[in-house]
Amino acid sequence: MALTQCCVTGFRWDGTPKGKETTLGSSKTYVAGTNKEAAVVIVHDVFGWTLSNARLLADHYAEEADVTVYLPDFFGGEIVTPERLDPNYKGDEPFDLPGFMGRNNWGTRKEEITSFIKALKSELGFKKVGAIGFCWGGGAVVKLGAKGTGLVDSVTSAHPGLFDNADVDALGDCPVQFIAPEDDFTFTPELKEYVLKTLPTKGIDWDYQYFAGLAHGFATRGDSKNPVQKRGLERAKNVAVTWFKEYLR
Repeated sequence: MALTQCCVTGFRWDGTPKGKETTLGSSKTYVAGTNKEAAVVIVHDVFGWTLSNARLLADHYAEEADVTVYLPDFFGGEIVTPERLDPNYKGDEPFDLPGFMGRNNWGTRKEEITSFIKALKSELGFKKVGAIGFCWGGGAVVKLGAKGTGLVDSVTSAHPGLFDNADVDALGDCPVQFIAPEDDFTFTPELKEYVLKTLPTKGIDWDYQYFAGLAHGFATRGDSKNPVQKRGLERAKNVAVTWFKEYLR
């Protein structure tokens, strides 16, 4: 499923991230939290690791689930400028999303992502590591949960893109949670139906959270000043926190 220009729109949230920047392996990363046994890796959307919204979510996860959260740069420093989240953005230069995604596809970034996750256990000593992804990252974490990989101890996928039935068939290595908006060009009704039909056959714990009236991108780029969207993004945060508490402690 191709991504479209709506992947580079949305709203900025108020607040100042409280974590710090560091480097692990070859990846610059934002870190929040102090738990030395349980970690969560956020696999970002096209806005990358510097987006304030994603960092604020990392802060919430760290504080509310008592985990250490890593938000690495998985695009080699290439990100979409956050100015595009401004509803009044009038940039003259059209963004080449297909070209961007061609340079940053799963095949190109797989080794980088998996190496980062392995390092959390082998180098930093974390006993459990979960992954949560949004849009591009949502599809990536579904692949991380494939049976036989042994990479992560839990997966949460929010309005995922760039995955298909075969990736759902491959699940089976860890508990999996889906955060699914009603209106999503990447997580189509057909793909949602396949997920709901297939998960009960996988022999794993799973959770499917449906968000009526909300659209692709709401969990990271929803309008916090719109009451319906604010409730949705807060609920998405809360269900992810509950999932982390259940499977990473």
